Amino acid sequence: MSDNKRVHFIPPIPKREKRVGIYCRVSTNSVEQLQSLTAQVSHLTRITAATPQWLLADVYMDISTSKTGSSRKEFNRMLEDCQSRKLDIVITKNISRFGRDTVETFDALNQLKTLGIRVIFEQEELDTANTDSDLIISVIESVAQAENESRSENIKWGIKNRAASGKSKLYDRKCYGYKHDAAGRLIIDEETAKNVKLIFDLYLNGQSVIGIITELERRKIPTPTGKEKWCKRTIDVMLSNEKYTGDVMLLKSGKSEVQYLSSDNNPAVISKKIFEAVQAEKKRRSNVVKNESGSNRKNSKYSSKKR
Repeated sequence: MSDNKRVHFIPPIPKREKRVGIYCRVSTNSVEQLQSLTAQVSHLTRITAATPQWLLADVYMDISTSKTGSSRKEFNRMLEDCQSRKLDIVITKNISRFGRDTVETFDALNQLKTLGIRVIFEQEELDTANTDSDLIISVIESVAQAENESRSENIKWGIKNRAASGKSKLYDRKCYGYKHDAAGRLIIDEETAKNVKLIFDLYLNGQSVIGIITELERRKIPTPTGKEKWCKRTIDVMLSNEKYTGDVMLLKSGKSEVQYLSSDNNPAVISKKIFEAVQAEKKRRSNVVKNESGSNRKNSKYSSKKR
């Protein structure tokens, strides 16, 4: 046996002392979202396993929406486990997956901070153990703003997409003179439709909007909301609503670059001929004349008296 023994130091294997909880959330149970959920869990599990002294204690997975009152059983279970001191660290993919809004995120973080629980947002590289609170708040607010802007764009896209495909519920949105049948389609409400016809007839016979209001109130005809007093805007909107001819125009505001027209969408209360005559009369009565050099007002406004 040789006297030149070589002794090698073997460091002890670190004891995994920090209990880690992984939290993941997706908003729907679509195939794509469920695949995303699996990817989140797999990625965070690898991070936990590769970190000395970390022990995976539990995985919390929610499939919930951003709607108020939407169930987040796993999120609540995670908070309960933190209160019971079953976890030391919570790791999640990003801020938007952790909370549905800034209020919920702040409330949860404050609660966990009080309990001494460390929260790590992997994507933003934020760790409450070594990050200034003001910086975390600033990042959360920035992420929330970006999420809101993205959500707004998605909503607008959805509205346009449904309008283009003819599936938008706005095509069958009820207005004065109509009601819904059992299937949710527009049908004429004879009781109020006769008032719509009266309003169009009065206007073509020379009455101003104020004059129409006076006549409606004299006849004790209630407003669409059941009130005694009519307002000018209600009459203006009715006289410009092509839905009364059976057609529906969506996204017709000046802010939209596209418009969608559903012809013969619903039964007509007013003929197209009468409707077009009213539009021409409204243009004639307008106190603004547009020309190449700009918009110039007329010297005198249209009289509210009958001609």
